[in-house]
Amino acid sequence: MGSTLNSKWLPVTSTVTVALALLSASTAVISLYFCRKKSKVLYSKIQELEISLNSCLQNSAAERQGRIRAQQDLRKALAEPKSENLEQTSYPMTPIGLVQSCFSTRNGTPRQPLLVPLARACLVFDSARVPPASLEGLVEYSHCWIIYVFHLNTNLEKLWKHPSRSKFKAKVRVPGLKGGKMGVLATRSPHRPCPIGLTVAKVEAVRGNMVLLSGVDLVDGTPVLDIKPYLPYCDSIQGAAVPEWVMVDNVLAVASVNFSEGFSSSLSDCWETAKKKSLYASPDELQCLIKQVLSWDIRSLSQRNQPHDPLIINWKWGRSTK
Repeated sequence: MGSTLNSKWLPVTSTVTVALALLSASTAVISLYFCRKKSKVLYSKIQELEISLNSCLQNSAAERQGRIRAQQDLRKALAEPKSENLEQTSYPMTPIGLVQSCFSTRNGTPRQPLLVPLARACLVFDSARVPPASLEGLVEYSHCWIIYVFHLNTNLEKLWKHPSRSKFKAKVRVPGLKGGKMGVLATRSPHRPCPIGLTVAKVEAVRGNMVLLSGVDLVDGTPVLDIKPYLPYCDSIQGAAVPEWVMVDNVLAVASVNFSEGFSSSLSDCWETAKKKSLYASPDELQCLIKQVLSWDIRSLSQRNQPHDPLIINWKWGRSTK
């Protein structure tokens, strides 16, 4: 009886098994169909994106070439005088830093760099224009060139006038000629057709966006346009010739400098007020700076031509004896 019942259910079981197999196969076929369809859609989108990307790259390359050509045309237009009028030729230049110097006024500032080794300054750069990373490696050089603006010139207003009305002096008096004149471009006079100065200074340290310098001839607040490292192999020219009147510039040297009584104590009193902002470590070091400055005659030519005792010259901070 039992075997008869099992034999009756065999055809039903086989039918169910076949149905399930067919259903599974149909599901696989349907899944494969949708996968292929989806793959075709994705492949089509990828092709569209590749075409779009190539188009963007071509447009970007064309724009870059256009910018390069525009910049070249602009530089050419700026460099070529229009109608032989140099006033229409200009270049975008702006100060990138300011000098914090031990010299607060033009009077008394050394005439040339490195004459006063203790003359110190801090060059502070505008971080927006000169990130601190721009100064990496500068400390490995002993000296640097500084390009700056003579911002305290008394005749700056002449530069905004037409040359026919500026009354700009083509010749200036030079100390070495004892009042004699020389062409301004043959001198280092600050009163120039374009008030740009060039000096060299010793690099003491680099801290963030600041460069500590010594041996400077820069007044406080001087705007700086650029600095460049000093390269002895090409910046120092052996056997370079200069006029004789330049060689006699040592007439400005002072034989000895003596300070009046009470000067040291007065300086110490001033030091207590200014030491937090000073570039010097002690009153004695500051006094050494003053002595180095006074070792070169800091008077202007007109001041030296005024009647005075030929042996003694009294200064605000001391007494210099020739």
